[in-house]
Amino acid sequence: MRGGWERKRVSEIALHSLGKMLDKAKNKGELRPHLRNFNVRWFDFDLSDVHEMRFTPEEATRYTVVAGDVVVCEGGYPGRAAIWDQDEPIYFQKALHRVRFHEPQRNRWFLYYLYAKDLEGTLKSHFSGTGIQHFTGEALAEFEIPLPPLSEQQRIVGILDEAFDDIATARERAERNLRNARALFESHLQSVFTRRGDGWEETTLENVLAVQPQNGWSPPAANHSDSGTPVLTLSSVTGFRFRPDKIKFTSAPTDPGRRYWVQNGDLLMTRSNTPQLVGHVAIAAGISEPTIYPDLIMRMNPAPERVMTEFLYYQMRSPTLRKEITGRAQGANPTMKKVSNGAVRTLPLRLASISTQREIVTTLNALGGEADCLESIHRRKLTALDELKRSLLHQAFTGRL
Repeated sequence: MRGGWERKRVSEIALHSLGKMLDKAKNKGELRPHLRNFNVRWFDFDLSDVHEMRFTPEEATRYTVVAGDVVVCEGGYPGRAAIWDQDEPIYFQKALHRVRFHEPQRNRWFLYYLYAKDLEGTLKSHFSGTGIQHFTGEALAEFEIPLPPLSEQQRIVGILDEAFDDIATARERAERNLRNARALFESHLQSVFTRRGDGWEETTLENVLAVQPQNGWSPPAANHSDSGTPVLTLSSVTGFRFRPDKIKFTSAPTDPGRRYWVQNGDLLMTRSNTPQLVGHVAIAAGISEPTIYPDLIMRMNPAPERVMTEFLYYQMRSPTLRKEITGRAQGANPTMKKVSNGAVRTLPLRLASISTQREIVTTLNALGGEADCLESIHRRKLTALDELKRSLLHQAFTGRL
C-alpha cells in the first residue's frame, strides 16, 4: 500500500444496518416492494422479480435504500454488492446490508474493493458458518479497506470505470461470437437432418439399436469414497462432449457381469437434468479402467449395419431432435426433468445409407472441429478479460494504477 494511504474499518467511515425481517404474521403496514438477495448482482440490480412485504410509515427511514447507498448481500452470495442509483428509494430485507458512507464518494471505491477480494477468493475469510455462509453485521463493521486521499481514490475509480466499461463491451462481443459459432454449427446440423435425400428412410431409434437404452447403476451414497471403482457423474455427458475425468469413486461391491459398465464407443444419454440439459448425448472415449455409468445416464449401442454411432450422435443433438427430446421430458419440478426409456426408444429418426452417413459424419467432424477451434479462441478471450479485471484491481488497491 502506498504512503499516505490509510486502512479503516467500515464502521469508522460508514453507517451500516440490516433490513427488515420477513415475518408475515407480525409485519404490519402497507405492502411495499423490497430488495432481497436475488435482486443484488455485482454492480447492478435485477428487478425482474421484486417481492412485497409490509412496512409502516415509521419504518421508512430505517429500512429504505436511497441513491448512493451500497447494498451488500449478508447471505446467499455473501459480499455481492451494488450501488442503488435510482431516484426512488426502495425497502430492503434482513438478508441485505445497507452501507451509507459519511463521504458518499467512497461508495464506488468500496464496491470495487469488495469485488476484488471476491475475485481473489479472500472475501470468504470474513464469513461465518460452515454450510450456509453469512457476512454478518459484526464482520462487516470490522472489514478494513485501504483509503487513499479522496482525490486519488476518485482518479483510480475513474480509470477502473472506463476500463471495466471497455472490458464489458469486449466480453459482450466475445460471448456473441461464441454463441454465433455454436449457432452456425447447429444450423448446419439442422439442414443435414431435415432434408429428404434419395434413399433416406424414416424410422425410430429402437429400430436401429443392437442394444436398447439401459439405465446405469448408482452405488449407495454411503459407499462414496476417495478411491475405489470410478463412477461417471452426470456432467460427464453434459454439453455433448464426453468427459472421462468427471467421476466419483465407490467402495461398494461390484459385479463384472452386470450391464452397468461403460465401454469406449458407447452412446450415452442423460435421462435427467434441467430442461435445457436433459437428453444430452456423448460417445464414451478415453476410459482406461473399468468404470460404471450411473442410473441417471442411459447407455445404448447402434446396430452397425443400420447406423454409425457418430451419425446417430449428431442427429440426436440436432435442433429438431433436441426439441423432440425436451418435449418428451416430464417432471413436476420445473428445474429438473426426466425422459423415460420408452420415450427415448420411440424417438423419430431420418436414416441414410451407410455410405451417405459416412460422408455426412466426415463433413460434420470437420465442421465441428472448426467450431471447437472458434469456441476455444473465444473462451480464451473471455478468460483473458477476467484475468485483466483481476490485474487491474490488484494494481488499483496496491497503489500501482
